[in-house]
Amino acid sequence: MQLPSDADHTGRDLGREELALLREVIESGTLNCTRGTQVKAFEREFAARYGVPHARAVTSGTAAMHTAIAAIDPEPGDEIITTPITDMGAIAPILYQQAIPIFADVDPVSLNVTPETVAARITPRTRAIVATHLFGNPCDVLGIKRLADARGISVIEDCAQAYLATVGGRLVGTIGAIGAFSLQQGKHMTTGEGGVVITADAGYARRMTLFSDKAWGYGDPRPDHYFLALNYRMTDLQGAVARAQLGKLAGVVARRQRAAARLTALLADLDGLVLPRALPGATHVYWKYPLIVDPAAVRGGADALGAALKARGVFCAPRYIQKPAFECQVFTERKTYGKSRCPYSCRERDGGGAVVYDAAEYPGTRQGLERVVVLPWSEFYTDEHVDFIAGAVRAAMAELGA
Repeated sequence: MQLPSDADHTGRDLGREELALLREVIESGTLNCTRGTQVKAFEREFAARYGVPHARAVTSGTAAMHTAIAAIDPEPGDEIITTPITDMGAIAPILYQQAIPIFADVDPVSLNVTPETVAARITPRTRAIVATHLFGNPCDVLGIKRLADARGISVIEDCAQAYLATVGGRLVGTIGAIGAFSLQQGKHMTTGEGGVVITADAGYARRMTLFSDKAWGYGDPRPDHYFLALNYRMTDLQGAVARAQLGKLAGVVARRQRAAARLTALLADLDGLVLPRALPGATHVYWKYPLIVDPAAVRGGADALGAALKARGVFCAPRYIQKPAFECQVFTERKTYGKSRCPYSCRERDGGGAVVYDAAEYPGTRQGLERVVVLPWSEFYTDEHVDFIAGAVRAAMAELGA
């Protein structure tokens, strides 16, 4: 069976709604957002959907994270706590703002950071905490927020994979100071590439708007380029697609949840697997469907199960990412700005201590990556698709001795 794929039309809900709004843009002849209407409308509609006063659309999920971190405005050498299991696009912006990523360990089942692992990394230089909701499963952002509030630290929520997920009845992205989202090809809603940031704080909103547009104060009495900033403006073509996609988002999430509930029921009796489950009071929105494999029950562990599933036509990602972020060359060799090794070396020259990423301090990260197999997921999965995946998993587990 060929499963729907988010890489093409089989797994993406794109059609007449997007085409109608794109036609409006093309016929207007105005493709940029400064004079167009679609991006402005999308920002209003996205903010309203999340119940916040401010949203800013940008060019990518990486740009969204960069804009959020720039709004916090860390000093060079400040620390921002984040997860070692994420896309580099969520980490590189920390370095670009001359701050230092500090990695918290993760829970080995959800692969999310926790209040406890974050607390272990807080120092007097901590400026912000990035709370990532991996795979669409919310982390304990309420606990992280309480921890941060007690210390005057800002929380940025990375919601790239968690559209419409909730914790305690609140949408993730509205709990921290800023929520950052990705509109990349494979997300719950897409413009191919794109991103959006939201906040209830007028000061952060102003800085995010400025930072994503070269810090030029459009509409100000005496505008200027107020600080160092980039151009992350979204085009009105993307804005048109984003508006149409937003209208479909609730249905997309609901269909993903229904399909995931079916797979969970079909695999619930299997020993040797831990199935995804949200924290009490939270909702999972299933960007992907991760399986945690017990190597004592499955010969060859996650790698063997992944290979067996691929042989049966289920594309999947054993280990999710090749290695924790802190083992990538940019961190191991401090490949940042020329040969300077800044911001690490800059802080050391100012009398700060050296930052060390010791793999031994991340047992949850190591175990989680060794044991996870990430299944693809789509709002276009029918019962037959889910049954096919379940059959492949059960056959693979039987083959490997579970």
